[in-house]
Amino acid sequence: MEKESVLSGMRPTGRLHIGHYHGALKNWVRLQEEKDCFFFVADWHALTTAYDDVQVIQNSVWDMLIDWFAAGVDPEKATIFIQSHVPQHAELHLLMSMMTPLGWLERVPTYKDQQEKLAGKDLTTYGFLGYPLLMSADILLYRASYVPVGEDQIPHVEFTRELARRFNHFYGREPGFEDKAKAALKKLGGKRDKAYLDLRTRYQQDGNLEALEEGRALIASSQSLAAADRERLLGYFDGRGKQILREPQALLTEASRLVGLDGQKMSKSYGNTIMMREEPEVLSKKVKTMPTDPARVRRTDAGEPSRCPVWNFHQVYSTPETREWVQAGCRSAGIGCIECKQPVIDAMLAEQAPMHERAMRYVQNPKLLRDVVEVGCERARKVAEETMGDVRAAMGLAYS
Repeated sequence: MEKESVLSGMRPTGRLHIGHYHGALKNWVRLQEEKDCFFFVADWHALTTAYDDVQVIQNSVWDMLIDWFAAGVDPEKATIFIQSHVPQHAELHLLMSMMTPLGWLERVPTYKDQQEKLAGKDLTTYGFLGYPLLMSADILLYRASYVPVGEDQIPHVEFTRELARRFNHFYGREPGFEDKAKAALKKLGGKRDKAYLDLRTRYQQDGNLEALEEGRALIASSQSLAAADRERLLGYFDGRGKQILREPQALLTEASRLVGLDGQKMSKSYGNTIMMREEPEVLSKKVKTMPTDPARVRRTDAGEPSRCPVWNFHQVYSTPETREWVQAGCRSAGIGCIECKQPVIDAMLAEQAPMHERAMRYVQNPKLLRDVVEVGCERARKVAEETMGDVRAAMGLAYS
């Protein structure tokens, strides 16, 4: 049986920290065993905000890919590729822009949010406005069944579903589909055809899901319809016709529980990260110098783990027994902060040892890295071209 497909990507930001590992990459490693996974470097997406500093992107791509492989992402099990090396992404983005309402883009929740966060940068560009459409093209090009996302990204997946529905409504039809659907509509008889049209309008214009369910029930209750006419009316109602672009499902992923060394969000811009392939002595020093509960001024002062950033690391890296030892020892001043930190250091060093080993073959042989990625790009182009063949034909562009 063919595996369900998964699509996910990251903007190239250079070397990755352990927040990226626990927030995304560990999940990718699990998914590649279960599904047909496509993981890509979203370098065109990086240009939507870093269009004036392209050198940063170029230098970041390969470092990030090495960290993917270090984490255990396996090019033998998943398709790994670079977005800009698959030109079909741009073609689908362009073609879908012809039918995407401007208001849909302006309503994407992250549009204004990102403008506020990056207030110092001129983001009055089409690239920035249209990045959700490019994101949708990325997903739809591979007919992904699932897209792993955090809760804040669910609106992007829903936007993609609406675009797929709209595309299929316009283009996913058999020859003469609309005429055949209208002929089937007349077979409903009585007031049922008017009720059908009213419900269809409420669903397609307003997105009313109750209208969708009522419409499906209305069609199902029409026993006199032939199976082909029933299918046409269903497709005419919800806009799918023949499904050319698959509507993906959001695959909700648990957010990483890791914060930075100072208790804030882990981010390179805050200088509070531990990298995935940190040198052991650097990692140890970073953890040993982490701030702890401010109430523990002296070794003999009792503390409270919930006020200490180190406790967050224990929740990720320590066993239940170690966590009990930390809570009891901290609150009674039975252990010092350096003692408390050592199990975290040991667990992180153990986690990173195989990462260093897996990364070394690519660090020492850059050509191998590029060759492995090119194989993934070639496979991605093949899958993407199959989709684009259907898209071009549906849009009347498959002529010579």
